[in-house]
Amino acid sequence: MSSTRTTHSTRIRYARYVALGDSQTEGVGDGDDKTGLRGWADRLAEQLAHHDTGLRYANLAVRGRLAEQVRTEQLAPALALRPDLATVVAGVNDLLRPRFDADEVAGHLEAAFAALTAQGARVATMTFPDVGRVAPLARPLAPRVVALNARIREAARRHGVAVADIEAHPAATDPRLWSTDRLHTSPLGHARIAAAVAHALGLPGSDDTWTHPLPAPDRPAASGWRAGAAELRWAATFLGPWAVRRLRGRSSGDGRTAKRPTLLPVHHN
Repeated sequence: MSSTRTTHSTRIRYARYVALGDSQTEGVGDGDDKTGLRGWADRLAEQLAHHDTGLRYANLAVRGRLAEQVRTEQLAPALALRPDLATVVAGVNDLLRPRFDADEVAGHLEAAFAALTAQGARVATMTFPDVGRVAPLARPLAPRVVALNARIREAARRHGVAVADIEAHPAATDPRLWSTDRLHTSPLGHARIAAAVAHALGLPGSDDTWTHPLPAPDRPAASGWRAGAAELRWAATFLGPWAVRRLRGRSSGDGRTAKRPTLLPVHHN
């Protein structure tokens, strides 16, 4: 393990950070494909680089990937990079599939936890918020989210993995933290996720402010027929195309590769 400890602090210093996952870790919702995606993992790397100036960072995440694909496609390349810090976040795409097995999904995540920690890496992951509070049409998925989060916590505990327990904090479902597709977080949401993971890892300057509610909105949320109309627009604009891709056996990540497959220096903001 290449991380070292300073003589003035017990904080681990990181030299190589590798992120594994799907669209959220890739950064969808924070930037775009023309200007570039930032995302919570990039933001976390920037925070790390403020303190560990020699940090190099790779992001192997690809949108649309299931937990099994993250394990089979990203774990070996991640191990080859020999990270001293890794984040493993996946499972949302599995939650949306007709056939969902929380034990199976968590098993793929745990395999990654086990392999990375066995090699000496510090590993972090997260739980997921109640998607039904973000998109009311997704309320039937709530039991799946609860089941998966419970298994993620158990697997993380077995391997000493840090957990940003996002499910536990209602502020995570504030609509302002989510992009218009309600499937990905907004830039503010990505910033909060980065803060949550930094807090779970005990990084300098991190605290629990990511759990705090946002200030009251300037205008009240839509209700009645306006809320219903908004749901119909969302379903037509985002849910419909997603369902069509599923029926055709296609994924938003088809033909895509990792945006940052090798370890590179971090130019922090």
